[in-house]
Amino acid sequence: MLLLAALVATASWSCKSFFIPLSFLIGTHGCANRRLLHTSEFQLMTPFLLSFLDGFAQVYPVQSPISITKSQRSARMICEIKISEAMFEGLSIHWYQQKEGRAPERILYVSEGKPVVETGFTANRYMVEKVSSQKRFILTIKDVIPDDAATYYCAYWDTHHDRNSKIITAKIFGSGTKLIVSSKGHSPPANSEILKKEHENQITYVCLVEKFYPEVIRVTWTDENNEEVTDSVVKGDTWKATENEEYSIGSWLTVPVKNKDKKYYCKYEHESQDRSLPTRGIYKILRVIY
Repeated sequence: MLLLAALVATASWSCKSFFIPLSFLIGTHGCANRRLLHTSEFQLMTPFLLSFLDGFAQVYPVQSPISITKSQRSARMICEIKISEAMFEGLSIHWYQQKEGRAPERILYVSEGKPVVETGFTANRYMVEKVSSQKRFILTIKDVIPDDAATYYCAYWDTHHDRNSKIITAKIFGSGTKLIVSSKGHSPPANSEILKKEHENQITYVCLVEKFYPEVIRVTWTDENNEEVTDSVVKGDTWKATENEEYSIGSWLTVPVKNKDKKYYCKYEHESQDRSLPTRGIYKILRVIY
């Protein structure tokens, strides 16, 4: 996969500077964390490259739910940041709105405990709560309208020293929550299963999740120790399975034959349902022509 990074040769920038989330680069819906780095020499925008460059493990915000389907009333989304209590208490949160095909815009930020709403957004429609006991910020959008349809990201500033004791300031972004404005309610997958195919010295497992709405879904593989497996995993794009706006997705995991007795799990997270499927005890055989 080609990893793209944007370099902006500038020494100063405002808090409304735009960033490039991974969804722009590979066409996903906020399924990876993103960060924006600013130093005195340059500003680098990239999904995850910089965590490898400076060797620092950032705490990425976890957003939930993955999507919200509404036609009216209020939409409520959670941003959880698992840092120390002292750090959390001093934290200022930022919320961004990204409409499809457009650069993200900051809606608001919290300064001294009070939300500051940016020009162009109606202040009384947005409410931010801070739940210190759970290390969560909660954004509520009141009286949802079609123009609110977008993906919403929370973010915070993090400052640390790199390997050369240089001060690095980075804005750390969450995984995103997609707000879908529709009168059609969300529906869980009608079917989910794992198929298996052995070929020479490899085993391929295919996790098939079918007929769900909306199309936003997160599929991952884990091992017996509940550790995420990323090597030899291919995730397909969602496709429209029916004329009723129902979608399906497939994800492939390939392992050596020597691992045939190990148990792997396909986990999916959807607005309407979360589920984990084991690979052991599979009887359906995937027929593949090589």
